[in-house]
Amino acid sequence: MALTLFLNGVLPLLLYVWLKKGHSEFMALLVASAVPLVESALYYARFRRLDAFGLLMLFGMALSMLLALTGGEARLMLLRGSAVTALIGAVFLGSLAFPRPLIVPLARRFVSSQKHGDFDALWSIPYARRVYRIMTAVWGVMLLGEAAVRTLLVWELSTAWFLAVSDIVFYGFIAATALWTVYYRRSAAKKLEGIRLGRLPS
Repeated sequence: MALTLFLNGVLPLLLYVWLKKGHSEFMALLVASAVPLVESALYYARFRRLDAFGLLMLFGMALSMLLALTGGEARLMLLRGSAVTALIGAVFLGSLAFPRPLIVPLARRFVSSQKHGDFDALWSIPYARRVYRIMTAVWGVMLLGEAAVRTLLVWELSTAWFLAVSDIVFYGFIAATALWTVYYRRSAAKKLEGIRLGRLPS
């Protein structure tokens, strides 16, 4: 998990910040997006399966590059991050229409290959399928809500104040949802254990 987060999140961000000092924003994003692309390619070569987490990060960076090319008025540029967040949130919610919502391949990405069989076996339990769908819906709503709040702040605050509070809002939403995920997952794991042992209905 730590390696995946570093390759798909931390390293691209560090490259972007470093390259932006001497190159255009588009070029910085282009180089930074190559990291998750390479990581996804290596993951596919090893497991013959697309890496959902890396592709999600790549999607966000590609969208940022497209928006960077459009230029525009200062406030519209400030909305770029919210646009990316909103579209990723929409992808989460849209995935609920498919047999397996987005949270399933994302969660599967962070378990060892030896446990993939056990992870997939959970899908046969109706309660587990409901848990995955609830988690996907919560993350989708959270991302859309965060985008809505930051969009409102763009128009209500000065540019200086927006830049001061924007990251606080973003990481506040992420931290709150991550904490909820940890709590909900632990609660669901206890019930799943009871279902597996036959003590609770599925």
